[in-house]
Amino acid sequence: MRDRLRELLKRLVPSGSITQRTMQSGIWVSMTTIAVRFSQILMLIILARLLSPRDFGLIGIALLTVSATRRFTDIGINAALIQDVEENVDKYLNTTWCLEAGRGFLIFAVLYVAAPFIADLFSEPRATVLIQALGLSPLLIGLRNPGVVYFKKDLAFHKNFIWKSSASLVQFVVGVGYALYSPTVWALVFASLSRSFVKFALSYVLHDYRPWPEFEIDAARKLIDYGKWITGASIVGFVYSEGDDAFVGWFLSATALGFYQYAYRMADTPATEFSGIISKITFPAYSKLQDDLDQLREALIQTTRLTAFVAFPLAFGIALVAPSFVPVVLGEEWEPMILTMQILAIYGLMHALTRNFGEVWKALGRPDYIAKLGVLRVVCIALLIWPATARWGIEGTALVVVAVYMIPMLPLEVYLAAQMVNGRSMKLYAEYVYPFVAATVMFASLRYATSITQVSPLVELVVLVPTGALLYFVVAYLLERQFGWGIGHNLRMIRDGLRG
Repeated sequence: MRDRLRELLKRLVPSGSITQRTMQSGIWVSMTTIAVRFSQILMLIILARLLSPRDFGLIGIALLTVSATRRFTDIGINAALIQDVEENVDKYLNTTWCLEAGRGFLIFAVLYVAAPFIADLFSEPRATVLIQALGLSPLLIGLRNPGVVYFKKDLAFHKNFIWKSSASLVQFVVGVGYALYSPTVWALVFASLSRSFVKFALSYVLHDYRPWPEFEIDAARKLIDYGKWITGASIVGFVYSEGDDAFVGWFLSATALGFYQYAYRMADTPATEFSGIISKITFPAYSKLQDDLDQLREALIQTTRLTAFVAFPLAFGIALVAPSFVPVVLGEEWEPMILTMQILAIYGLMHALTRNFGEVWKALGRPDYIAKLGVLRVVCIALLIWPATARWGIEGTALVVVAVYMIPMLPLEVYLAAQMVNGRSMKLYAEYVYPFVAATVMFASLRYATSITQVSPLVELVVLVPTGALLYFVVAYLLERQFGWGIGHNLRMIRDGLRG
């Protein structure tokens, strides 16, 4: 048994060609994402039964503040190191460590001083000490071992799995354990800090590089020159991905923010995290294919097909089960978020479908596209969010987010992704047709079935999930056999890649 386990682990360590290493790395990225997100979602579900929506709103304000300072100071160093064609980037790591450590200390100082004013802006004085405490997190992140960049650069995602999943496990134990002892918002604070501390400590255990305070101007200039657009994209990304959260917390209340953020997490996470798996392994792979547009174009089409195959049923399924999922899993106290969750499921779908495009732009040296498109999206949302939220509350906020992503963002992102690889937009749109048909049949059939039956939410939830999955795969199989969709080829390619 021990020999078989060793042989399995040996086979899972990425090796071989870029395609084989990418496929094998996909196992580890999948395992990492599943382990991390499952523990986080499970923790949030348990804590939803112990804490109030207002508690989640308070921690949401604190986390938004920390996220803003991190995003506004992100200079894109890791992306620059991964994109660099050189295999060995040790000569940049000491400079990287100095830059990140200095950034961490700066963020901690700013948050400690600014916390009272930020809490006053949201009319929530209780948030002051929460913001100050969470300021330790970016400090720990800044001091971690910069050698962890090799986990992604070398497609060594088995180490990344240990690094992230261990931190998430500790976060779960600390968060749930403290909440059972003292069900207050501090359970979420200590959970977040414990995760950052474990990642800091394990970064020195899992990689043998040891940073030293040495700063080289030329190295810093090269890293920052590439990262300037990453910085812009990071700032804009915060505004369009979390600006709606900040607006809800400021314009409505901490309780409304708790409902909105929870709905967003539950609706966006499944489909987007799967596309995130692909993004994490394709950026290093795309960077290695940056001089061969034909291979890169084919890789983009294949990943788009696979992403759509999974994203459509997940998003449609979330919209379908939300009315039974919320009262059964989270509790009746959370029912005001049901409609918002259903609306944001559509956002999660579109977000998943386009998330991989940014990796193509970064790999081909055009990270500025991410920032520029983000600015356009921010402007569109800013014009609509106030009147929509004032009239319809958090449902209005969700409608604006979905509408702006649908038009004009989705068509623009598809067009630019196709142009970058000398392809055509219709080739990418074509990959959405079959999964859309299969997911629509699944949704319409089960929605009709639930409308003519009267069962408890628990029974409905238990029946809908497996029935929906089975129905989707049956329709997908028929489409594959009848029209030659191509997803069967993708699945066989993944199987062969994993076998090496």
